[in-house]
Amino acid sequence: MKASRPLASARQSKPHVVHIGQREIETRGLAAGFWTDLYHRSLTVYWPVFFASAAAIFIVLNAIFAFLFWLGDAPIANVSPTLPLPLSLFYFSIETLATVGYGDMHPQTNYGHFVATVEIFTGMSFLAVMTGLIFARFSRPRARFLFADHPVVAMQQGRPTLMIRIANARNNTISQATARLWLIRLENMNEGEQLRRFYELKLDRREHPMFSLSWTLFHIIDETSELYGLTPDDLAATEAALALNLSGVDDNSAQPLYARKIYSHRDIRWNYRYKDMTSVSAEGRLLLDYSLFHGVVPAGSLDRATAAEKAVLAEDALSEQ
Repeated sequence: MKASRPLASARQSKPHVVHIGQREIETRGLAAGFWTDLYHRSLTVYWPVFFASAAAIFIVLNAIFAFLFWLGDAPIANVSPTLPLPLSLFYFSIETLATVGYGDMHPQTNYGHFVATVEIFTGMSFLAVMTGLIFARFSRPRARFLFADHPVVAMQQGRPTLMIRIANARNNTISQATARLWLIRLENMNEGEQLRRFYELKLDRREHPMFSLSWTLFHIIDETSELYGLTPDDLAATEAALALNLSGVDDNSAQPLYARKIYSHRDIRWNYRYKDMTSVSAEGRLLLDYSLFHGVVPAGSLDRATAAEKAVLAEDALSEQ
């Protein structure tokens, strides 16, 4: 029987580790894809790495063209006699690549003009690419959404409910805010294979017309829920995780914003509620204390008005103002 071809080419990347919640998953057999995804890497790499890489490319390009000038027979006029020839040609290459042209040195042969022409075209292209990348990095919208460290499960209006608290750290208005929650777990197939399956968990009030402060998401665990009847041990046995996607439009910049949070099954706090972060200031204003944003307390230790109910009341009050 003829052996099947590998999924990826012989030139493959090193093992890659992906974090799903607190679990590490290693991926193998994928093509490196460095050059095919270079634009995305340029946009997502850290700023110091970005500028260091750009400086390295700039130096390497100038060194290459300085070497090409050095191969010619005196292609450059007025080369400084006080500096080593390679260094003079390197400085001339910088002037040419940047299209500065101080005028001290200039090409004097057909070979010199040819290399200078190629370098000028390369410099203009490099400048255009760098300008586009820097503009894209500065103009790329970044969401400043806060996600509670732990989802909680408690009784809400007489029904078990999964709750996740989120907030907008900028306190500006996000229109058309939409949240989607997914359950990810391993399942055994009849053929003996094990697959990771995705199930969307229906959210009560999954859309917010003007998300500006805090927002508590509710998923009612009833007979239609994929979490119905499950225990923490059941979620651990299937290596379950929750994936929360949040999107909206920034009213200030009119740009779409996206954010994602992955929760491991270990992050879920059963029979807990969020600490109440709402109160009234001395001036009678609604006060949100974000130092309590991630705090949770046992479900039976709150007042009649639970943290989730107060969050809903606070959102309704803010919406009416």
